[in-house]
Amino acid sequence: MTQSIDANGVSLHVVDEGDGHPVLLLHGFPDSSHLWRNQVPALVDAGFRVVAPDLRGFGESDRPEAVDAYALPNVLGDVMAILDALALDRVSVVGHDWGAAVAWSTAAFLPDRVDRLVAISVGHPASFLHAGVEQLEKSWYMLWFQFPGVAEATLPRDGWRFFREWARDCGEMDRWIEDLSRPGALTAALNWYRANISPEGFGSGEPPPVPPVACPTLGIWSDGDHYLTETQMTASAEHVSGDWRYERIEGASHWVPVDAAAELNRLLLDFVART
Repeated sequence: MTQSIDANGVSLHVVDEGDGHPVLLLHGFPDSSHLWRNQVPALVDAGFRVVAPDLRGFGESDRPEAVDAYALPNVLGDVMAILDALALDRVSVVGHDWGAAVAWSTAAFLPDRVDRLVAISVGHPASFLHAGVEQLEKSWYMLWFQFPGVAEATLPRDGWRFFREWARDCGEMDRWIEDLSRPGALTAALNWYRANISPEGFGSGEPPPVPPVACPTLGIWSDGDHYLTETQMTASAEHVSGDWRYERIEGASHWVPVDAAAELNRLLLDFVART
C-alpha cells in the first residue's frame, strides 16, 4: 500500500506494508523507496510492518525549491510527521547514504521513538567529518555539488555520461536518470548536499552537537564503496552508548541494498528481530 502524508507542508509518498513491529527504511542519494524493493518483502514475510518513504526531493514526494528546506532538522521533522501520522510509537530505523544520516539523527534526537538503528554505508556525522584525508579524497563530489548550476549543467551532458561514470554504471542508473530528468528533481537532490555541507567547513568543520545514540546500533559497510571509508563507519562506535555491532560486506558497491540484498536481509532480520 502507498499513501501520501503531509509533513510540514510537504507531501511525502510512503510505502506501508505488513503488520507487526514497524521498521522504517530511509534511502539516500539519488534513490527513492524503490531502493528497498528487496528488503520490503523479506521483512514483511518475517512478520514486520515496513514503512519506506520517498524523502523530500526524491521519488514521488514534493520537491521544495528552497535549499534550506533540505536541512536535516526539516527532514527529521518529516520523520516525526510520518511516525505520528501512522501512530507508530517506536520503530527500528534503517538508513542508507543520506538516509543513514537521517537515521543517526532520528536515533539521537528522538530516542523515545527508536528501539534499534541500522546505518548502512554512512557512519555517525562526527566520525565522518573526522575520518581523515582518505575520506576527503573520496568526498570531492560533495564539494563540487555545492555550487548551484555547475553540477546541473555537467551531470546530464552527453546522455548523462559523467553521472554514469561517477556512479560506476550502477544497475540503478536508468531509473535514476528517469527520476532526475523531471523538472526540478536534479536540483532538489543536490540541495541535500548544499543544505547540510558547508564549503567553508569542508574537511575542517565541526558537526552540531549530537547526543550519543543509546539504542542498539548496527553499522554496515561494503568493501566496494568508492565514496566512503571503513574508518568513518567503525569510528561511529565512539558515539553509541548502547550496544554496537559492525558488519563488513565483501564484494558489494556503495549500493548494498541492491548488490548484497540476501546478506543485508539476513543481517536485518537477525538484528531487528531482537526487539
